[in-house]
Amino acid sequence: MKYSGMGRHGLLPGALAGLIGGLLFGVAMVPLGMLPTIASLVRTDSVAAGFIVHMGIAAIVGAGFGILVWQQQSGAGETLFWGLTYGTVWWLLGPLTLMPLLLDRMVTWNVTSAHATFSSLIGHLVYGASTGLTFVVLRQEQRALRSTCTRGALLRGALAGAVGGGLIGIGLGGHDEVLAFLPSRIGDARQVGGLLIVLIGLVLGTGFALLYPRPTAPAGPTLIRGVVYGFFWWVAGGLTVFPLLTGAGLAWSLEAARAAFASLPVYLLVGSTVALVYQGLDRVVLVLFSDAVLTPGDEGIGIQGMRVMGRGAGAGLIGGVLFTLVMVRIGLLPVIAELVGATSALTGVFVHLVIANLIGASYGLLFRQQSYDVGSALGWGVSYGFVWWIMGALTLMPMFLGSEPQWTVEAAGQLFPSLIGHLAYGAALGVVYYLLEARYSPWWITRTQAEAARNAQRKEQVLTSAPALWVLVVMIALTLPVILGPAP
Repeated sequence: MKYSGMGRHGLLPGALAGLIGGLLFGVAMVPLGMLPTIASLVRTDSVAAGFIVHMGIAAIVGAGFGILVWQQQSGAGETLFWGLTYGTVWWLLGPLTLMPLLLDRMVTWNVTSAHATFSSLIGHLVYGASTGLTFVVLRQEQRALRSTCTRGALLRGALAGAVGGGLIGIGLGGHDEVLAFLPSRIGDARQVGGLLIVLIGLVLGTGFALLYPRPTAPAGPTLIRGVVYGFFWWVAGGLTVFPLLTGAGLAWSLEAARAAFASLPVYLLVGSTVALVYQGLDRVVLVLFSDAVLTPGDEGIGIQGMRVMGRGAGAGLIGGVLFTLVMVRIGLLPVIAELVGATSALTGVFVHLVIANLIGASYGLLFRQQSYDVGSALGWGVSYGFVWWIMGALTLMPMFLGSEPQWTVEAAGQLFPSLIGHLAYGAALGVVYYLLEARYSPWWITRTQAEAARNAQRKEQVLTSAPALWVLVVMIALTLPVILGPAP
C-alpha cells in the first residue's frame, strides 16, 4: 500500500509536473541555444532531439521531486520553496556534474564553469518552481482542496503588498541604484520608480496570499520565507516576465543578470516586508475576532517580550564579538565609527557591538520558540544574518553615511567578507539564543495537553519548507555574489 500510494500521489503527479516545468524550461532553451548541448547526449546536435531528451529528463527529475515531497501535507508556498531548492540541487548535479561526465569531459566545479552555466541555473530555478506549483495543483485535484484563498486573504495580501511596496518605494524609490534596472524607454525613472515598486509589492502581496491563504508561521520564519519569496520573484519577474514585457527578451545571461543585480535587493526587501505585513494583518484579525486568552500561569506579553529580548541581546553580543574579528581583518571598524561621526577603530567596536545587541534583541522577538535543536538554530540564525547583510551592509549603512545603497555586483563582491561575517554572526546568534532558551525557557517541555499540541505543531516546521529555506538562503548568499562577480 505504501508503494502504491507513493506512485499514485508522488511519482505520477511528480512526473506530470516535471513535464510542465520542463516545457517552460525547454521553450526558454530555444532562443538561448541550449538544446544542441542536450542533444549531444544522444550523439546529435538536432534541436528537436535535444527537446525530446530534455523533456524525458524533466519527467524523470519531476518524478523524483514527487517521491521527495509526496508525504508532506504542506501547501503551495512550502512546495514552491522545495521546488526552488530542488532545482538548485539539480543545477549542481546536472550541468556541473553529470553532463560533463556523460560527455566524457572533466568535472570542473569552479567559478568559470558556474559562469558558463548561469543561464542553466536560472532555468533550473524556473523548472523547480513551476514543477512545485504544478505538483500542488495536481495533488489538490486528487485529494480535494482543503482550503481556498478567501477574498479576505486576497484583500490582506493586496494591502500588505501596497504597504510593503510603499514603504520600500517611498524610502528607496529615488535612489539611482534602486532604479538602475528600469529600461530607458520607461521615461523619467525617478518619477515612476516608487510607483513601480508599489506595483511590484501588489503583485507579490496577492501572490503571497494565494500561496498562504492561512498564514500560521511566527514572524521570524515568515520574514525568511518573504526573503526567499522575493528571490523567486526576482527570477520569475525581474529576469523573465518583466524583460519579456518590455521587449528585451529573457535576462538569463550572465551579463543581463549582472545588469539586473540592483533589482535583487528590491525584490528581497519588498518580499520580506510584504510577508511580515501580511502575517501581522492576519494576527490583527485573530485578535479582533477570536476569543483566545492566555493560559493560566503564563507571563504577560510584556514580560515575555523583555525576557526574549534580553536573551537575544546576550546572544547578539557573543555573535558581535565573533563578527568583530572579521571586521578587524577587513578594516571595516573605522567605517562603522563614521556612523557617529568618529574614525577610531575602538569607537567602531563599541558602535558595532551596540548594533549587534539590537539585532540580537530583534532576533529574540522574531524567532522565539522556533529552534528545537542546534541544526534549526543554525538555519534560522544564518538566514537572519543574510537578511541583515542586505538591509545593513548593502542598504542602511551606505544611506546613513550619505551615499547610495550599494546594490551593484562590484559592491557585493567587495563586501563579500562582510557577508561571511554576517553569516558567522547569525550562526552564533542562533545557537547561543537556543542554548539560553534551553536553559531558562525550554518551550518543548510541556505542562498541559494544549501546550503539547502547540509544540507538536511548531516542530512540524521540519516537515515543511524550513530545511529548504535554509539551504536556499545559503545558496543565494554564497553563490550569487561569486557567480555574478568578475571571473578570477
